[in-house]
Amino acid sequence: MARRDYYEVLGVSRDAGEQEIKSAYRKMALKYHPDRNPNNKEAEEKFKEAAEAYSVLSDPQKRATYDQFGHDGLAGAGGAGFNPEAFTDFADIFGDFFGFGDLFGSGGTRRRSQAQRGADLRYDLEISFEDAVFGLHTEIKFPKLETCSRCNGRGAEPGSGPTTCGTCGGRGQVRYQQGFFSISRTCPACHGSGQVITRPCTRCHGEGRTRTERKLKINIPPGVDNGTRLRLAGEGEPGVNNGPPGDLYVVLKVKEHPIFEREDADLHCTIPVNVAQAALGAEIKIPTLEGEETIKLPPGVQTGGVFRLRGKGVPHVNGHGRGDLVLHINVVIPTKLTREQKKLFEQLLDLLPAENQPAEKGIFERVKDYFAQ
Repeated sequence: MARRDYYEVLGVSRDAGEQEIKSAYRKMALKYHPDRNPNNKEAEEKFKEAAEAYSVLSDPQKRATYDQFGHDGLAGAGGAGFNPEAFTDFADIFGDFFGFGDLFGSGGTRRRSQAQRGADLRYDLEISFEDAVFGLHTEIKFPKLETCSRCNGRGAEPGSGPTTCGTCGGRGQVRYQQGFFSISRTCPACHGSGQVITRPCTRCHGEGRTRTERKLKINIPPGVDNGTRLRLAGEGEPGVNNGPPGDLYVVLKVKEHPIFEREDADLHCTIPVNVAQAALGAEIKIPTLEGEETIKLPPGVQTGGVFRLRGKGVPHVNGHGRGDLVLHINVVIPTKLTREQKKLFEQLLDLLPAENQPAEKGIFERVKDYFAQ
């Protein structure tokens, strides 16, 4: 029976990239793998067909030959047919979906014995509003794994060491025959390392790492905000097999301020003034994060009036300048008056003209009403 087109087998176009081909093969291999389809001859054949297609299309030279000459062009190049040797990187495609890393060779053992980067850690730190604005030097404490000082991370008692695993003979894998090929699975005794520890370290119990409390001084720069993440390189957990450590991420939670609200690098604050101050103008004291300051209100200020104090906001994290302090004026009408205050307001009522005619709509309101009809 004539072979199907390899691109058709994997369900990809002829201009598909390397990653698309690998992804398509992974899906088919997972679907038709013999472990998932025991005693299913049809699934076995489809698995072999997908493996053959991938062995050609994943090799640039074989793919170029196939694109030009088809199946016949591969006949003398050793590219046609099911070739298990083409899948020494099977672990890269399957990962640990079926409990084994390398299906046709020992590549999985080599990968498992390599150094692995340690895990990243997260530490949530709550700070005050002022500390977020002006910065802070502080010390944090957090639990983490450290390389065992007794065995230096080897997991064995000092003076002893790991020995070759008797189950797999140091290969890290044991081989089983299944169907039309043999399967290499991770050795259950040594978990793929090829070695076992007969005398585990009494401090870390063979893990090579111990849990300790780490103290660390950190610098929080001015201008950070709620949710800011500070990355401290190399302060995470140590890696396996002397791999590099991970990183520590300090995530900041900034407390709310009773007066100020923050918007990017600007601070906003509502300032109440009485009707006399609003009408006549006045010098008033206003709060800033550095202390009180005095500003002069012009006569006739209204509710909603805005005053901006340049450079009194939050420093930019990059160190270039500061935001502004934005003051929002709120004219407060008294609800309770003394006899004298009431008398003065009555006199003022007689002196001020009564201008209670509805204000004419602005042009934008009129346009809005027109289109709403």
